[in-house]
Amino acid sequence: MRLNELRDNPGSTKARKRLGRGIGSGTGKTAGRGVKGQKSRSGVAIKGFEGGQMSIYMRLPKRGFNKPNRKKYAELSVRRLEQAIEAGVLDLKKDVDANALVAAGVIRRAHDGVRLIGTGKLSAAVKLTVGYASSGAQKIVEKAKGSVTIDAAKPVKSDEKPVAKKPVAKKADKPVAKKAAPKKETKPAAEKAPAKKAPAKKAAPKKAAKDDGEARHVPYWEAVKKYDAKADEDVVRKIVNYCGIALNSRDGKFVACTDEEERNTVRDGFLKKKLSLKGEAADLDAKVMAVCEQMKKDRLKNRVVFYYLLAQNEKMLKDI
Repeated sequence: MRLNELRDNPGSTKARKRLGRGIGSGTGKTAGRGVKGQKSRSGVAIKGFEGGQMSIYMRLPKRGFNKPNRKKYAELSVRRLEQAIEAGVLDLKKDVDANALVAAGVIRRAHDGVRLIGTGKLSAAVKLTVGYASSGAQKIVEKAKGSVTIDAAKPVKSDEKPVAKKPVAKKADKPVAKKAAPKKETKPAAEKAPAKKAPAKKAAPKKAAKDDGEARHVPYWEAVKKYDAKADEDVVRKIVNYCGIALNSRDGKFVACTDEEERNTVRDGFLKKKLSLKGEAADLDAKVMAVCEQMKKDRLKNRVVFYYLLAQNEKMLKDI
């Protein structure tokens, strides 16, 4: 017997199916896949693809798995059991089951059973009947010379009411004795000293109230003097009052001669309405452009100065 003569038992192995070996093999052309394109390639999984619409497995809501008949247990820790023993609310001479724990106020509800869990120590032997107990908790009870009985049946509710805990009375604060106020000695009216009159407080000098309306026009008046040294202060004040809060913004404080809408605003708002000038729009535009030429040296043309020069050119300063 040689190594090259070793063979498996007949029928123990089966030759793999060879694909794509010509039409005579039965698995030629599409090699058993039946189609071309994506489905004929390896590494492609298009199961559940529905042509681009939302697939059925994506349309269906996912709620997870919630066991419909699952049980709910009340957990009882060894530490909580020790607190109940120290408080003396449990009758250790009898078997302590779920109803006894509820009646003693150790747990609120038994639900489908009680589970004993946790770590710690017990100071007395307890005969427990619970639905479940961890191995560690069971050893703690047995170490205290107690016992744990596992009863998987759902506890039947008893008519015993939970023991109401007595509220701990708080120590009342001692009332603090109030000191009697010393009595004032009364003197006859004749002996009383005449009451001194309080010195009259000196009236504080009144601060001179600043007239915001008057102080506001001063910078504009100084600017007008560059073009008219004898500029009338009252006329400048009237122009400032006419412009109002528009002077608070940069766009309202200056006139842009390169902006046609701005020139139209000056023409319609000041020349027509304020000065009541009549005439064709072209003539009024020429008067506005004349002032623009007059203030050509100023990069920013002050609106108050602009209006003053318009009125001055028309000799209507007194009409403002």
